[in-house]
Amino acid sequence: MVAIAWAPLYAHPLPAGHRFPMLKYELLPEQLLREGTISEVNLFQPVAAADADILPVHDAGYYQRLLHGQLTRQEERATGFPWSPELIARETTILGGTLACARHALQHGAALNVAGGTHHAFRDRGEGFCLLNDQAAAAAWLLARPELGVRQVLIVDLDVHQGNGTASIFREEPRVFTFSMHGARNYPHRKEQSDLDLALADSTDDATYLQLLAETMPRLLDEVRPDFVLYLSGVDVLATDKLGHLSLTREGCRRRDEYVLGLCHRHAIPVVVCMGGGYSERLTDIIEAHANTFRAAQNLWG
Repeated sequence: MVAIAWAPLYAHPLPAGHRFPMLKYELLPEQLLREGTISEVNLFQPVAAADADILPVHDAGYYQRLLHGQLTRQEERATGFPWSPELIARETTILGGTLACARHALQHGAALNVAGGTHHAFRDRGEGFCLLNDQAAAAAWLLARPELGVRQVLIVDLDVHQGNGTASIFREEPRVFTFSMHGARNYPHRKEQSDLDLALADSTDDATYLQLLAETMPRLLDEVRPDFVLYLSGVDVLATDKLGHLSLTREGCRRRDEYVLGLCHRHAIPVVVCMGGGYSERLTDIIEAHANTFRAAQNLWG
């Protein structure tokens, strides 16, 4: 059974300028339930991560200032969010959801977090709507427990934005291989160095994107030999996205997810999927593209 982490506070209220992107966290589970892709048994409500699961990938000083609302105005502006206790509850619960998904995937093959993919969070700061790096925390949690048998983690980041925070956190950690395939001209303007970065030209279409992915992923599985995959399936690669410069169709995005998840399934590699970004003008484009990720996982592991 595919487990799906979701909590009502994933979509906690924000000022008007931030509200629209948050609607997907409410509507996506409703859509999946309504169409019968999942049932209530697939959903679980995560709890906030413990400090001990956050501090391996975040500086203690930054984390304490974040918890207590002591970020400078400049630091808060860089995150994109106004600080509030509810925001911290949301962020620590999203991270807790990804950790819980990792535990489930070890047993059942795959799990998905309706939120997560906060790849712009660095060890000592937040950026780009990311405060705490959930996939980094999950990778560290897996590697800190030898009894789980995870010796090598592969992070596959296919959000349109480079996973700069994740790359920075694991720059000196050979047991985590970071792969980011992103728009060359997208945020962040100053890129970090992942273990493998593939920077795509503006208007990259389905055929070019999928061919490059097919040329890359099998080689990575052969060379990295991961025991676990963390997949960031952002749908901001769509041509309709306001913040992306690529030209994928919804069908191309669906085929991307089916390909990555299919490889994990065939190679029996546990995988956790986090949703990442999606900022199309029409909410339908965002929901349907994300829903395709869940449909693909359910078809393989459901």
